[in-house]
Amino acid sequence: MVRRLVAFLFLVFIALSVWQCARKGSPSGGPKDITPPRLVRTEPDSMTINFKASKIRLYFNELIKLEDVQNQLIVSPPLKYQPEITPQGGANRYVEFKFKDTLRENTTYTLNFGQSVQDNNEGNPSSFLTYVFSTGDYIDSLRLSGAVRDAFKKKADDFISVMLYEIDTAYTDSTIFQKPPNYITNTLDSAVIFRLKNLKEGQYKLFALKDAGKNNIFDQNADKIAFLNDTITLPTDSTYVLTLFKEVPNFSMAVPSLVAKNRIQFGYYGDASGVKIEPLTALPDTVRTKVVKERDKDTLNYWLTPFEMDSLIFTVTNERLMVRDTFTVKNRKVGIDSMRLNPNQSGSLSFSLPFYIASNTPISEVDTTKMSMMNQDSLPVSYLTSLDSIENKVDFKFEREPNQSYQLELLPGAITDFFGQSNDTTAYFLSTGSYADYGNLRFEVNVKEDRYPLIVQLTDEQGTLKREIVAREPQSFEFNHLEPAMYLLRVIFDTNDNGKWDTGSYLKKRQPEKISYYPDVIEIRANWEKVETFTIRE
Repeated sequence: MVRRLVAFLFLVFIALSVWQCARKGSPSGGPKDITPPRLVRTEPDSMTINFKASKIRLYFNELIKLEDVQNQLIVSPPLKYQPEITPQGGANRYVEFKFKDTLRENTTYTLNFGQSVQDNNEGNPSSFLTYVFSTGDYIDSLRLSGAVRDAFKKKADDFISVMLYEIDTAYTDSTIFQKPPNYITNTLDSAVIFRLKNLKEGQYKLFALKDAGKNNIFDQNADKIAFLNDTITLPTDSTYVLTLFKEVPNFSMAVPSLVAKNRIQFGYYGDASGVKIEPLTALPDTVRTKVVKERDKDTLNYWLTPFEMDSLIFTVTNERLMVRDTFTVKNRKVGIDSMRLNPNQSGSLSFSLPFYIASNTPISEVDTTKMSMMNQDSLPVSYLTSLDSIENKVDFKFEREPNQSYQLELLPGAITDFFGQSNDTTAYFLSTGSYADYGNLRFEVNVKEDRYPLIVQLTDEQGTLKREIVAREPQSFEFNHLEPAMYLLRVIFDTNDNGKWDTGSYLKKRQPEKISYYPDVIEIRANWEKVETFTIRE
């Protein structure tokens, strides 16, 4: 019996040993490949002069794939037609470019591949891969570098085109609207630094575009732009910072549309101040009209009492610009807009944000005798109301206490709109939390006194405005009763003292008002008192 037990244990020992040996001998796959593909040769050679070929090929030491090559590949000077790039699908050891353009004479061309050439297995990009050739007798070798920042956001956009236009007899301020630049590069998706290489001696204008149309020309309605006021003379050792901004578009009115039986929508670009909308078609005496700007949209709503019609003709006049357009609005089958009331806060009530009730149709009358507010003890609460006809809302101002509940009741007829519609019996239930549920933040901003007025804004991490303080002289900036969250702080230098940030204008040679961001993200927790100092050096 003992012998059998010993034999059994021996067999178990042998089996375990064999299993351990098998484990030790299992292949691990080796270290991860982090090496990018290596360019081994090109046809014709890079840095070729007197270039005559219609295509080029680049060969690599391993299988490669192309990723996002349409965005990543930058050809400088730009080509009118994108080269034909093959092969695009699957893995290959080469990539070929066939030119569809007639290349310029005596010009140095640079093909910058960005991160588009990657190894097939791990996707390691062959960064800084370029191919250079010249159709003339030599390769231009001058360089220019700098950085791009956003005028309003903390972080600049990806894929910013940086462009140089040579100042010659054909160059004017409108050239950037009409033709591509002489040289171009791209910040790609991970950096704000730009480098323009293989440039020739001369005088240039420097621009940057967030080029929505990817056509290498400036579209004011779609693109952001940055420009340098000064002329650049190459060669230079200077580096340059370009500030990217979105212009206020030139005023233009879109074709209006009947969107409801009682509303015609007039969309527009730019600044609509001074705009008048008037019907050329005679309206019945019973028809009343009103024009109201739609909240947070570049839209003017032309409200009218419904009537039977085939079409209406309107003139739209911008008295400020002395511009006049005529539009025809055709009748079509649509519904009707009925009044809907929407409070800006529901349930939890902020201690610091205003409370209001907005309407989708124009508010014409507020009857406070048909309103009442009670607290949780059923005691009446004093409040004040005001009708904001521009924002089309009713503001309510009242003292808010912690850990309190409020009931605002509207009886029929409390709010009446332009068409005589009024609310049904409606109740809004609101409540406040404890002061300890929120945090307080105080900022000391150190800046030269002559740089006031300032607008100090607190935003969330996405840049959405949460709080704002306007100051015309040095002071502490206190943001109390903040929701626990992560915040950003920016300081706007309100140069023209109009209480808002103003963007720039390329044709007027005006740069946007400066904004400085506090470098760190600010964490606010419940029941915190936080003090920060922001010293702005210029």
